[in-house]
Amino acid sequence: MTSADAIPMDDEDAAGPGTTIKESQLDFVVVKVGGEVVKGPYMAALAADLAAMSKAGVSVVVIHGGGPQATELQKRLGQTPNIVAGRRITDADTLDVMKMTVAGKVNVDLCAAIIAGGGDPVGLHGASSLTVRAKKRPPSVVSGGGDAPIDFGHVGDVVGVNRDLITLLAGMHYIPVIACLGADEHGNVFNINADVVANQLAVILYARALVLVTDVPAVLRDVNDPASRIARLTASEGKKAIAEGVVTKGMIPKLDESFAAIKAGVQAVHIVGRLERGQLAREVREPGSVGTVLLPDPED
Repeated sequence: MTSADAIPMDDEDAAGPGTTIKESQLDFVVVKVGGEVVKGPYMAALAADLAAMSKAGVSVVVIHGGGPQATELQKRLGQTPNIVAGRRITDADTLDVMKMTVAGKVNVDLCAAIIAGGGDPVGLHGASSLTVRAKKRPPSVVSGGGDAPIDFGHVGDVVGVNRDLITLLAGMHYIPVIACLGADEHGNVFNINADVVANQLAVILYARALVLVTDVPAVLRDVNDPASRIARLTASEGKKAIAEGVVTKGMIPKLDESFAAIKAGVQAVHIVGRLERGQLAREVREPGSVGTVLLPDPED
């Protein structure tokens, strides 16, 4: 069965798990959820919004990380997390931790929250029929990491996704919930930045919106002042903000990957956080009304 095929159903307007619509009718919204959000106080409101959007006919695809949970388990196991420019160096022991936390506890907790919110999630990871196909990332120079190339270990780059599986589930009104691990045809597993996975999926699925849900309400000029929210940020403005130190730490790779996705065809990326009920859908409808919307430069 190809991604454009559909399982027959009695009522083409039916909208519940187990019924299917054609891929051409799918209205994709890709939502990336950080690990800090999954264990935070705003998860219930977000889960309810995800469920409501799905019930309303939006094909929601969720990608999630699990950095805080992984760091916590590493420390409990006596490991020292190695983070460079907001990116985790992943040796063999760290990869085991990522499997246990990201594809394990975090994925289960997120699915459980969406169920409680009234949705129908299906937990997946990169090795689930190569939902996220990846290859090892070569040593590379990254923003905020100095001038020398950095070898990140068992970290991967996305080279493809199982579009058939994702569209099949979305077309049957389930919510795919995908952990940020990739795999290759030889069974090698790679840790991947969840923003990277979300960005690639948004490009491949021609998503109407890509929303990055974090533990901060938006890109802020002052991290201690929510009122300093930047509603709109172009690619050149983002680079300037990084160079001037306005954007730091984990927000650096978030902007880098987001603007790369925009260059590849994503119309806009939304950065939001600390969402109350209904705000996720509002940001999708009205870009920049709740968080920060990232846009291409006017001449692009």
